[in-house]
Amino acid sequence: MARGKRVLIVGGGGREHALAWALDKSPLVETIFCVPGNPGIAQIGTCLEVDGGITGLAKFAEEKEIDLTVVGPEAYLSLGIADEFQRRGLRLFGPTKAAAALETSKVFAKEFMTRHGIPTASYQVFSDYEEALAYVRKQPLPLVIKADGLAAGKGVTVAGDLAEAEAALDNMMVQGVFGEAGSTVVIETYLEGEEASVLAFCDGDNFVTMAAARDHKRAYDEDQGPNTGGMGAYCPTSIITDAMQKQVEEQIIGPALRGMAAEGRPYVGVLYAGLMITNTGPKVVEFNCRFGDPETQVILPRLRTDFYTILAKTVGGELEGTELEWDPRSAVCVILASGGYPGDYQVGYTIEGLEAAEGMEDVIIFHAGTTRRGGQILTDGGRVLGITALGNDLAHAAKRAYAACDLVQFKNCHFRRDIGRREGGIHR
Repeated sequence: MARGKRVLIVGGGGREHALAWALDKSPLVETIFCVPGNPGIAQIGTCLEVDGGITGLAKFAEEKEIDLTVVGPEAYLSLGIADEFQRRGLRLFGPTKAAAALETSKVFAKEFMTRHGIPTASYQVFSDYEEALAYVRKQPLPLVIKADGLAAGKGVTVAGDLAEAEAALDNMMVQGVFGEAGSTVVIETYLEGEEASVLAFCDGDNFVTMAAARDHKRAYDEDQGPNTGGMGAYCPTSIITDAMQKQVEEQIIGPALRGMAAEGRPYVGVLYAGLMITNTGPKVVEFNCRFGDPETQVILPRLRTDFYTILAKTVGGELEGTELEWDPRSAVCVILASGGYPGDYQVGYTIEGLEAAEGMEDVIIFHAGTTRRGGQILTDGGRVLGITALGNDLAHAAKRAYAACDLVQFKNCHFRRDIGRREGGIHR
């Protein structure tokens, strides 16, 4: 009898816990390894450290006869992990370094969208600080200022006034807050509308979109405070109707996939389109080359199609004709963060109440920034936990998620209390 599939997940956050959780539900999967993983993932798989960077990971995959490697963080994709695995004949879910440029370079992404007629905000690119400064002083506000390279989801400033715009340019181009990633910036016109995220499985030629989600980037209620990696999400979102989903597929996902193939960068993996739904239709705010965090924590709990099968079809170029089945219920995820995040924060605080929250019906707790010491789970990052709940509608799911949040405690814990409020979710 053939053995079950062996899967390697690269990463250690809430997104990777959600990936592991979904793969663990597949009857095809026998063994899950995760590098480096976290205490939540350790409950369903083997977490370990592997030295040697992407070469070390490839050797590990060979030694353990891994059937499929799934990459969470964009940093590994930007380093060419897919290229290294392909060179060795190993199956990996994720785009090549060349294809990942859609996320790793904002300049490439904007110029690519211009070449292929994909709707996005108008923009200018600057590598000279003084020129950028002179430009923003002449433009109507607000403006959106983006670091060209990877900045852990924090390299975007929506500048509502000139002082904020000048500070953003100083931080990126003079102070070097994001290192080389901020030496070149993209300055965009501000798009008015409603945000949404549409993710698609892409096999290089074909694609199938997932249920649309909406995340909350700002640190505090009412979309106040600095941008974070994400403070919560919900799925589905009413802004993406069936007609709008079709429009996104025809005007954005399809042209992007064809354009990448035409430019010799065939795209295999998940393509994340961060969208603004404007009065004139959907426009791309950003492309990401991996699963969103925390969108994954609300999308995968609703996915009824076998997750391993869809990943394998994607890598194998076999997506044509594939349809996904979805749980009709809604999902809400609330991120519990360390006090001070996304700025300075302290770690090492004991987390209490996890068992009680996990015991609630239709509640899943995804570990993001945690560590185990002895018999205790401690905080070990800015975003600590993602508490996801399913419900018959958004209000029901939100009520259940916030009830679970009330059971979990650690020093200086903070979280937004308005996830899903816009669409009728319960909040306090």
